[in-house]
Amino acid sequence: MCEKKESVYHKDVSPTEIVEISVCIDKTNDAELSRAINSMFRWYRNAARCYVYLSDPWELEFQRSRWFTRGWTLQELLAPSSVEFFSQEGKRLDNEYSGFSAPRGPFILVQRQQLNEDKAYSLLGIFRVYVLPIYGEGTAMAFKRLMDEISKLEKCKRIKDTKGGLLKDSYRWILKNSNFQQWRDDQQSRLLWIKGDPGKGKTMLLCGIVNKLKKSIATTDLLSYFFCQAADSRINNATSVLQGLLYLLVNQQPSLANRSLRMRMPSTLSGLPKLLDFIARMSSVCPRIKWMVSSRNWPSIKKDLKIVMQNMRLCLKLNKKSISTAVATYIRYKVDQLAERNGYSNNTQDAVQSYLLLNANDTFLWVALVCQELVYISQWDARQKLTTFPPGLNGLYGRMIDQMKNSEVADLCKRILAILSVMYRPLTLDELTSFIDMPDGVAGDYEALSEIIGLCGSFLTLRERTILFVHQSAKDFLLKKASNEIFPSGKGETHHEIFLRSLKVMSRTLRRDIYSLGALGYPIERVKQPDPDPLAASRYSCIYWVDHLCDWNSNSCAKHGVDLQDSSAIKEFVRKNYLYWLEALSLCRSMSNSVVSMGKLKALLQGTADVSALLQLVRDARRFVMYHKQAIEDSPLQAYTSGLVFTPICSLIRDHFKEEEPKGITIRPDMEDKWSACLQTLEGHSDSISSLASGSDDNTVKIWDASSG
Repeated sequence: MCEKKESVYHKDVSPTEIVEISVCIDKTNDAELSRAINSMFRWYRNAARCYVYLSDPWELEFQRSRWFTRGWTLQELLAPSSVEFFSQEGKRLDNEYSGFSAPRGPFILVQRQQLNEDKAYSLLGIFRVYVLPIYGEGTAMAFKRLMDEISKLEKCKRIKDTKGGLLKDSYRWILKNSNFQQWRDDQQSRLLWIKGDPGKGKTMLLCGIVNKLKKSIATTDLLSYFFCQAADSRINNATSVLQGLLYLLVNQQPSLANRSLRMRMPSTLSGLPKLLDFIARMSSVCPRIKWMVSSRNWPSIKKDLKIVMQNMRLCLKLNKKSISTAVATYIRYKVDQLAERNGYSNNTQDAVQSYLLLNANDTFLWVALVCQELVYISQWDARQKLTTFPPGLNGLYGRMIDQMKNSEVADLCKRILAILSVMYRPLTLDELTSFIDMPDGVAGDYEALSEIIGLCGSFLTLRERTILFVHQSAKDFLLKKASNEIFPSGKGETHHEIFLRSLKVMSRTLRRDIYSLGALGYPIERVKQPDPDPLAASRYSCIYWVDHLCDWNSNSCAKHGVDLQDSSAIKEFVRKNYLYWLEALSLCRSMSNSVVSMGKLKALLQGTADVSALLQLVRDARRFVMYHKQAIEDSPLQAYTSGLVFTPICSLIRDHFKEEEPKGITIRPDMEDKWSACLQTLEGHSDSISSLASGSDDNTVKIWDASSG
């Protein structure tokens, strides 16, 4: 490292031409070091000439200089092979060494860098991600943060791919919009609400804005974003939004972790109104934070944000000219693809483009869905089929339902759409086969399953092996406009079917040590999902079976709780599979669901007659998991060791699983006969308790959910 950057520059050398750039960085300046590390790949790639500063005496034996012996980084492979050398004094060496061709060979992949973390940091440019260098965090943590950033990049790419790809011309207009520019540039404008109807391109607009802001914001600024997905209960709630935003901020600036508790965040944030209220208050009291919210044009959002909105609303409907131009560009792009794929004549291409322009109603999604259908229509038939696509999303969805009803697999497709419409998250193909009776030979045949998904009227799309609705408006249409068609017996019966099939698939697949961990204390952080995954078909059922039972009861007109047949099935499952279920939840990293599920089941049974034996069993099961949750969460197989050994002697769960108790223990702890009457003791509150806090000598504070542990 040189004390003065100028000392390495030859008078004819541009700084952008320096390749052995690490000698030109002031490593005592954190901001400069961070900027340099994240830019180094680009510098190497764009370099036209290579200059090397030799920091050690070179006169004795030139090729034993440290520059030759230190090893090479991956990004140095991109450097020009012609190299000119400079001495410690900044003097260019004579022609004997100038023009030397940089060595190439297998050894160049060996990395012996000064600091271990550089093994991860040197890959930032290659993967086009940004990570704040924190020397001292260790190689493992540096690689973990690198992989987190790569994962986020892949998630953004999947969002764009699911929406048909990000076309720059479809979002550039907003960068010149006066409301957007005011929000971006004016310190007093801290909140911008972008609102529009379904399919108008809000998601792609936000993706484009994120891309632009990433490139344009100052290095001292932080950018955090979160895309909700209404069909996935894991990422469609206010708590997930804030967790995601905070995670991105802390990941970019880890020192924020020491200050994040100072934020005045509510202990629970479960609904949209509370989230909007929080955003409104934060935008009022925190002048250095800017918020952008995108949603449909719902009056409730306008009401919740009205206090701080002033005139900072960007309505897509009021920007009709810009949206129309963007949609027209998108249409030309999609029709060009169709013409190339299907061999359209000029007349056919013009006819398709004209029809789409006339009927799109400035809706990207309508264009995408029609073009998706046209892909499978021959070029000679395309012009005639055009008129069968009605304008408007609801009209198009209605056509898709009509087409599906007339197909040979109409009943199968309706069952698939009904099941997927009420799920708490998107299902995988393996999980779907747990809830649908597929034709012989189809289950396990991913190609055949993918073909069946494609027959469901373009309502669905596949991302790898996960089934997604093509858009939230498609799911809304099925639930509101086509409910009678896909739920002939009502939504409640669909929930009930999911509940019963969940018990069936779990009883069939769950077993002790399903991942073959072997060691009873095998830690969860070392567990890797095997391939094939024995939990692939039952993973969803493990987490949500009780929720669907409760949903069936809430959708039932009689509200009769659990009937005798269902109570018998639940009792059988708990008696034979309860510990296997807890192990599976631990492997799924969803152990807290066990406490919540047993609590819901207990509450449901308390309002049901003739289930006293089952209620007693569920109470015991709930006490078991509340007492042993942490141990099982940390090591899945502890359900059978400490879980059974340290449980009261007369526990029903201990009795049902006595064959699973460890056999080699000669001296066993002296346990009580029954569970203590005391579940938890908390004092000093005048109302119900929703969360707890704990502090530790390791300088951490944790907030605990009282209902789930």
